[in-house]
Amino acid sequence: MNSIASPFLESDPVASQRAGLAGEPILCVESVSKTYGTHRVLENITFQMQVGEVIAIIGPSGSGKSTLLRCINQLEPPNEGRVTIGGVTIDAGHPPARRDLVALRRKIGMVFQSFNLFPHLSVLRNVSLAQERTMGRSRKEADERSMDLLARVGLADKASQYPARCSGGQQQRIAIARALALEPEIMLFDEPTSALDPELGLEVLAVMKELALSGMTMIVVTHEMHFAENVSDRVILMAEGHILEEGPSADIMRTPKTERAARFLSAVRDR
Repeated sequence: MNSIASPFLESDPVASQRAGLAGEPILCVESVSKTYGTHRVLENITFQMQVGEVIAIIGPSGSGKSTLLRCINQLEPPNEGRVTIGGVTIDAGHPPARRDLVALRRKIGMVFQSFNLFPHLSVLRNVSLAQERTMGRSRKEADERSMDLLARVGLADKASQYPARCSGGQQQRIAIARALALEPEIMLFDEPTSALDPELGLEVLAVMKELALSGMTMIVVTHEMHFAENVSDRVILMAEGHILEEGPSADIMRTPKTERAARFLSAVRDR
C-alpha cells in the first residue's frame, strides 16, 4: 500500500489552520429545486461559497445531497433556480447556450462514488487523455502534469499500471488526480469513500485533507463525520430535499439547533 504524505487525523482540525475567507463568492446556488415526476427531490436550495472554502454536505440517505451536486454541474439540470460559478450563470428558466454550459463545466472537477476509469488505458493515460482532448495539451505536456499529480496523490509508481491492478483506494486517488489535471476552480466529491473499506477510505481522505490545506475550493457529500467536523469550514445538513441547518462545522456537528438534525447526528455517531 502506498503511503500518503498527509494522513487524516481526527485530532488535527484543518479549518482553524486556514486563512480567513472573504471576497466575492465563487459559487452561488439560488432557489434551486429539482423534481422527478411528482417527487420533489430538492426544494428551494440557496447557499454561497467563497474561494478556498470547504463545505461538507451531510444528511440521511435520500435527502438530495448527490442530486444537488449534479444540479451544480448541470448533469441534472434543475427545474427551478440558478447556479453561478465564476461569473457563468445557468438559469433553469432558460435553456443554456452550449458555450455557457461548457464554460461552467470547465470550472468544476467531479469525483464520483465509482471511479469511472478507463480499464483499457494505463493510469497515466487515464489522467492525461482529457487534458489532450479538452485543453489542447501535447501528450508530453499532459504526461508531465499527470506525473506531478500522481506524485501528489502518492501513486507515481503506478503510472504504467492498469486500473484493475490498483486497489479501490488507489483508483479513487487516480480519479482525483484526473479531475485536478483539468485545473478546476471547484472540486465536487460525491461520497468518494462510500465504496471503500475503512483503511482504503483513509487514503482518499488524506488526499482530500491535503487539498483542503492547499486552498482548493471543495464541496464534499460525505458520511465521514470526522472529516466533516475537522476538515470542512462549513457544514450543510440536508433532509428530505431541504437544508435543515448550515453553519460553521463544529457548531453544526456539536450543537445542532433542530430535533431532526440532532437525531441524525446521534444516529451516525452511535453506530
